[in-house]
Amino acid sequence: MDRLRAIGRFAAGHSRLLAALQLLLVAVFLVAVGWAIRGSFSDAADDLRDANLLLFGFACLVLGAYYLVFVLGWMWILGAWGIRISYPAALRAEMVSMLAKYVPGGVWTPAARVVAARRAGVTDAAVVTASILLEAGISAIAGLIVFVLSLAWVDGVDAPLAPLVAFGVVVAVLVHPRVFRPLAARVLRRLGYRRELPTLRAPTIALLLLFYSGTWALGGVSVWLLLRSVGARPDADSIVFLGGTAAVGAIVAVLFVFAPSGLGPREASMYGLMLAVATKGEALGATALNRVAITLVEVLLLVVGSLLLRGRDGEEGAEAPLPDPEAQGT
Repeated sequence: MDRLRAIGRFAAGHSRLLAALQLLLVAVFLVAVGWAIRGSFSDAADDLRDANLLLFGFACLVLGAYYLVFVLGWMWILGAWGIRISYPAALRAEMVSMLAKYVPGGVWTPAARVVAARRAGVTDAAVVTASILLEAGISAIAGLIVFVLSLAWVDGVDAPLAPLVAFGVVVAVLVHPRVFRPLAARVLRRLGYRRELPTLRAPTIALLLLFYSGTWALGGVSVWLLLRSVGARPDADSIVFLGGTAAVGAIVAVLFVFAPSGLGPREASMYGLMLAVATKGEALGATALNRVAITLVEVLLLVVGSLLLRGRDGEEGAEAPLPDPEAQGT
């Protein structure tokens, strides 16, 4: 505990230094990746100049639908723990945390959502933090399941399958109710939250896995449209694979904590996987458009969520009493 406090004091006293180091690491990574794929830039530039804006717009609409559906998963987790939050409030909290990923330092994403949830009337920061961790874990497992299953339809995929499967197994163990509850409680105690967490039933987790698998498939439609917008012609049966590709990119973005919003590592992983269904120039062009689409849609949905909440401050959300954890079982 003393060591954690010492690290916290060091980080607080050297925030500018840590931010500069993060930006330096991002710059080094981007230069290295840029050098490795330098031969694809001219082809990508041609594809981007000729990009179909109508297809790009459709891709953004589908990506927006993905986010709008994804929010329901977080509401589902909170609801299973006895906490109610309105959809507009949940949407705004999700989008605030998504945009917070662009700020150097991995703590801002959960912190932003905790603050946004508090504004919506959900004041139990411990449960909100635990729900964010559980959401990330279940979504990651679902994405990996989608990716692995999709390999049956797509040939020539050069992916580090063994590490991905091992990562999925580890995360699956961590989100199991018998493991997650005591482990999360221990982590939260170190953050200053001293309370018992409710238990999420195993059947509920299984249903959430199916739900998040569906969201990744929806995200695959967006990536498929982005590829088509730059001239690629991937088959429709590659949509599930592209959803898994987006999931792998999101996981890489979380693991590379030094990169704000995974800028660079996310793109590198998606580019490499998309080479199975597109040329180098097309894959690079779609990867660049994907980053533009993600940022644009997240900003627009944050604005939409804020507008929906305007004038409803008294109705944003209500925190219900938490159920008895022992009554829920495992």
